[in-house]
Amino acid sequence: MRKFVTLLVSGALALACATAEAQQKPTRVRGTIAGLDGNVLSVKARDGKLVEIQLAEKTNIVFTQPIALSEIKPGDFLGVTSVKAEGGSLTAFEVRRFPKPLNPGHRPFDGRDDQTMTNATVATVAEAAKGRELTLTYKGGSQKIVVPEDASLSMLVPGKRSQLVPGARVNLTARPDDEGRLTAVRIQVSPVK
Repeated sequence: MRKFVTLLVSGALALACATAEAQQKPTRVRGTIAGLDGNVLSVKARDGKLVEIQLAEKTNIVFTQPIALSEIKPGDFLGVTSVKAEGGSLTAFEVRRFPKPLNPGHRPFDGRDDQTMTNATVATVAEAAKGRELTLTYKGGSQKIVVPEDASLSMLVPGKRSQLVPGARVNLTARPDDEGRLTAVRIQVSPVK
């Protein structure tokens, strides 16, 4: 009987820990800033819903500073979001230069078959009919991606709270508390267009 009670208590504790951990899983929110009131950031998410996120003292803010296509060189580590054409060719719509490698590889973006995310090192840069063609390499593969002149190009730099203005695009990670309120861990903010 004692063994059964011990197993039952152990199982209940494991379930409670798993539930608490699930509640603390980070949440990603992408959208446009609707407003900032004190420490509450209101974001209009891509699905149209308004999401309120608490800012904390330790919230990390990074800013996507625009760069020119001519600034991208072999050896740079990039995160490239692309549209995949029917024949499989890739055309970038967003290129981000990172100071160091981050999550290398090539995968669908946001679960879509027609968009990809490639985090990789630039092997070559060549002129293309409509911009430049980058050959990106990562462990186990490589991708050729055309970057047109109108693609969004940026690099991440330390950000400031003053950059959290209405109309700015954000991609943030937040953690829910026990009552479901979200607190921002990291906010990536882009300039207002």
